[in-house]
Amino acid sequence: MTGAAAALDREPLWGPNGLVPAIVQDAADGRVLMLAWMDAEALAVTLETGVVHFHSRARDRLWRKGETSGHELRLLELALDCDSDAVLLQVDPIGPTCHRETRSCFDPDGAPARQTTQGLGWLETLWSTIAARATERPSGSYTTALLEGGVDAVARKVTEEATEVLIAAKDDAAAERAGTDRAVTRDALAGEAADLVFHALVLLSERNVAPSAVIDVLRGRHGG
Repeated sequence: MTGAAAALDREPLWGPNGLVPAIVQDAADGRVLMLAWMDAEALAVTLETGVVHFHSRARDRLWRKGETSGHELRLLELALDCDSDAVLLQVDPIGPTCHRETRSCFDPDGAPARQTTQGLGWLETLWSTIAARATERPSGSYTTALLEGGVDAVARKVTEEATEVLIAAKDDAAAERAGTDRAVTRDALAGEAADLVFHALVLLSERNVAPSAVIDVLRGRHGG
């Protein structure tokens, strides 16, 4: 087994030409960006550097995506499909992926080069981390300490963070009324909102309520 494949749970099933198809997906929202091909060298270099490389069939050589345009694909996760004959790469794209300057190779000409979604899909990663802390309870983890404090400890933090969000929002509104630079107050509001979202998710974990239940409620209310 190669060093690259050792980072996976099994060896890719390389085709007769030594290649395997590689599907590239934006980790932020799941948008498929492109399809290319990898050989063992491209997979190894991708895993070693964290920057996606392919095998160029036209030039018969290793190809770093973005080597001329600067529009790299930074690897976040990599997985094989059930038959081990295709690779899925979840990435953080730097600039448009397609040579036509569109975000995806599957977008029509003239489509926006950047995503217009808010990247909420990343919350799945945060939830996975919280769920792992709830199961493993590693020592020294802030999340572990919160969970071990029980519902009162976590709910208290949610209340505190909600108050901080209110204060930050009022500070930003005051800056807006005064016509002053809102960069600091906006950053403060984003930071406090991030704390609130995190602690709300920890509270759901402590109560063994899946975030999907919250999403179901929001879906049901959508359009109301």
